[in-house]
Amino acid sequence: MKGSLTVARREFRASFNSPVAYVLIVGFLVFTAAWLFIIQAFFAVGRADLSPWFGIMPIVFAFLIPAATMRSWAEERRLGTYELLLTLPFPESEVVLGKFLAAFGMIGVALLLSLGVPLSVAALGNFDSGVIASQYLGVILMAAAATAAGEWVSSLAKNQVSAFIGAALLILLLVLMDRVGTFLHTTGALAAVFNWLSLSYHNEAFSRGVLETRDLAFYLLATTFFLYLTAWNVRRRKWS
Repeated sequence: MKGSLTVARREFRASFNSPVAYVLIVGFLVFTAAWLFIIQAFFAVGRADLSPWFGIMPIVFAFLIPAATMRSWAEERRLGTYELLLTLPFPESEVVLGKFLAAFGMIGVALLLSLGVPLSVAALGNFDSGVIASQYLGVILMAAAATAAGEWVSSLAKNQVSAFIGAALLILLLVLMDRVGTFLHTTGALAAVFNWLSLSYHNEAFSRGVLETRDLAFYLLATTFFLYLTAWNVRRRKWS
């Protein structure tokens, strides 16, 4: 775990040494706030409900998270530092976990700063703090799974552009998987599979303020699964 924290600190600092992280975070905050207050006309509706704000985050993640993860492995390969990174005295799994924590930390900063939205409107209505906490937990867990997926795509890609496009398509597919099932008119067990694979579907209970064990387990399983695939791919490339 010490190796993971060392890599995470290195990657996190490197992220904020360039304007990219600041642009991503500010873009996230501005777009989601504009979505709530302008597009969804929050004040005109006159209802103490932040569901539209939380509801757009899965789609935003499909573009924000790939931008945060695209350089994790693809940039190391472009700069020729990929092999050097793997010579660190840590197992590949700790390096993978460290890079994941750094990218997830950037997303965490964006979500932390987004607390300004619910805090700024808290005095305007009778908001249920328990529901908002549950909604935040849901988007945090979803972001973790999506970040792990982005790390995996980055470990496969040859450059940042392909890493961004591949991760964006994968995360968008995972977010909309339940709607894909509906579009294809699936029923029964097949429809259940499409729903189970959907990041958005498992966020529905959180959006209502309900904590379901199966949804918690899904996000943790999805995060672990993609991190395992990333570690396996890094190990394979190391010995190939």
